[in-house]
Amino acid sequence: MNRNTGMSAGQIIGTMAGKQVIGLDIAKHVFQLHTVNMCTGEIVNVQIKRAKVLEYFANLTACLVAIEACGGAHHWARELSKLGHTVRLLHAKIVRPFVSGNKTDATDARAIWLAVQQPGVKFVGVKSATQQATLTLHRQREALMKMRIMQTNALRGLLYEFGATFAKGKRALFKEIEATLEGLADRLPQMVADSLREQILRIKAIEVDMQAIQMRLQLQLKQDPQMQRIAQIPGVGLLTATAAIATMGDARAFKSGREFCAWLGLVPKQSGTGGKVKLLGISKRGDTYLRTMLIHGARSVLSHAKEPGAWLESLKTRRPANVVIVAQAAKMARTIWAVTAKEQDYQRSFKSVRPISA
Repeated sequence: MNRNTGMSAGQIIGTMAGKQVIGLDIAKHVFQLHTVNMCTGEIVNVQIKRAKVLEYFANLTACLVAIEACGGAHHWARELSKLGHTVRLLHAKIVRPFVSGNKTDATDARAIWLAVQQPGVKFVGVKSATQQATLTLHRQREALMKMRIMQTNALRGLLYEFGATFAKGKRALFKEIEATLEGLADRLPQMVADSLREQILRIKAIEVDMQAIQMRLQLQLKQDPQMQRIAQIPGVGLLTATAAIATMGDARAFKSGREFCAWLGLVPKQSGTGGKVKLLGISKRGDTYLRTMLIHGARSVLSHAKEPGAWLESLKTRRPANVVIVAQAAKMARTIWAVTAKEQDYQRSFKSVRPISA
C-alpha cells in the first residue's frame, strides 16, 4: 500500500532550509528519535513513550520528521502533520543501506535520519483515514477469500478420501455436495457427515461476509467521483476502482502515468553494463494486490471486449498472450492515472498529443 510522491529528498530539504530534520523509529510502546543540532553539532538520540510522542512534538518548532513506512506510520504522519510538522515516509528498502552495526532502535532512527537527506530519494505518500478504511475492506475481503478457498479445497480433499470427486468450481461443488453425502451414507460415519455439513455452512457464511464487504465498497464507489470516473474504463470494475483510488491517493503526486506504472511493477526490469541495457520481465514492485486486479481486468478485456481496438488486435498478432495481458494492464494503469490526475471522464476515442517543444 506504499507509493512515491515523485519529489526527491533534495527538493524537499532544499525548500526547508533552517528546519530541523528528525529521524523517528516508531514501535508499539517506545519510539526512538534521532536528530543533530546543526548549530552546535549536538547529537540527540532519545526514547519517547508512545503516550508522550504528541506532547513532545507539540513543543517543537515546525520540523521535518522522517518515518519508515510500516504499520501505523500513516496514522502518526497524519497526527504529526496536524501539529504543523512536515512528515516524510520512507520505504524500508531506502532505509536499510544506512543501517550500520547492530540493528537497534537507535541505529534505525539514525538510518532514517540519514536516508531522508539523500538526493533523489522517493517518498511514500501519506494516506488519508478514508483511503486506509477502503483498503481495510479490501484486505478483509482478501483474507476471507483465502479462507474460503482453503476450506473448499480441504472439503474436496476430505471427501476424496472416501472416493468422492467433484467438477471444477465452487458452484459445481455445492450443487453436488448434498447428493454425494447421501450417497456416502453407508461408508461415512454420521459424526463425520455432520462435521462436513458444518464446514459447508462455514464456507457459505464466509461468502455472505464477502458479499457484505462488496456492498460497502459499492456504497463507497457511489460516494466518490474519482472512483466513478475510472470505473468507466474497460476492465476496471468495483474492486479495481476502489482499490486504485485508495492506493494511489493523490494522482498528481506522480509525474506521469508511466511513473505510476513503474510504482505498480508493470514496467520491465533493466539489467545493463558497458552502455548496453537489457529489458527483462516486469519488475513486480509496489502493490501486489492492485497489480493483480489490473491484470485480471486486462485478461477480461482480451476475452470479452466487443471492440478491443486496433492497438490491442495488432499486439495480439505479434506477442504471446501473457505479454499482451500485461501490456493491457499497463495501459489501464496509465489511463487510470490520466483520468484521475486531469479530473476528466474516460473517453474511448481520446488520443493524447505530446506538446511541441519550443
